[in-house]
Amino acid sequence: MTFQWTAVASFLYAEIGVILLLCVPFISPLRWQKIFMIPLWNKIANYWNKAFLTIIVLLIVLFLDAIREVKKYSTAHGTEKAANINPNAYDHIQMKLFRSQRNLYISGFSLFLWLVLRRTVTLITQLAKEMGIQVAMEIQVANTNKAARKYMEENEKLQQALNEKGKCENEQALEEDNKKLRKETEKLKAELKQTLNALSKATNEVTAIKKQSEGLKREYDRLMKEHERLQDLLDEEEDKKDQ
Repeated sequence: MTFQWTAVASFLYAEIGVILLLCVPFISPLRWQKIFMIPLWNKIANYWNKAFLTIIVLLIVLFLDAIREVKKYSTAHGTEKAANINPNAYDHIQMKLFRSQRNLYISGFSLFLWLVLRRTVTLITQLAKEMGIQVAMEIQVANTNKAARKYMEENEKLQQALNEKGKCENEQALEEDNKKLRKETEKLKAELKQTLNALSKATNEVTAIKKQSEGLKREYDRLMKEHERLQDLLDEEEDKKDQ
């Protein structure tokens, strides 16, 4: 195997190892992203596209060369087989055909795995970004829920405080109303007492007036009787004078 095909075969084995390493399940995409964010990789990333295209071109050239070699030795193999030439020459051509086919498979699989490796790295990076966004959203949702619970607790505390304040205000209002009612009741009692006193005084005055009226009535009756008696006496004296 020549140097170039040895290098391509080594590159193929390296691709297989890297792809298997990327497919290891216990290494998460986030960890791969952290690895890709190492400063060394950041420096290499500046030349990544150029290196990728260069390797693609080299692998395509080698792949086309291998196809050409396969066609060349396939045609020679058929011709030598039909001509029944020296077996050593036939074996040599068959060996060349085998090598060209081997080189075709090596370059073809290297080209295919190189594209797969590029796509795998891209998908891992995108998946890591999506997972990072998901983790950030979960953290944001958790913080939002925490803040919502905090606000709900504060709201409940405020409602309790307002209810207690309302109760205190209601109690104060009831106390003030009770004080006003007590004052009004005391005032009404005082007025009622004054009214009762006035009524009692008026009753006493009426009783005294009735007694006085009865005394006047008795005195009037007595005077009337005295007047009638005097009138009778005057009449008797006039009768005596006339006689």
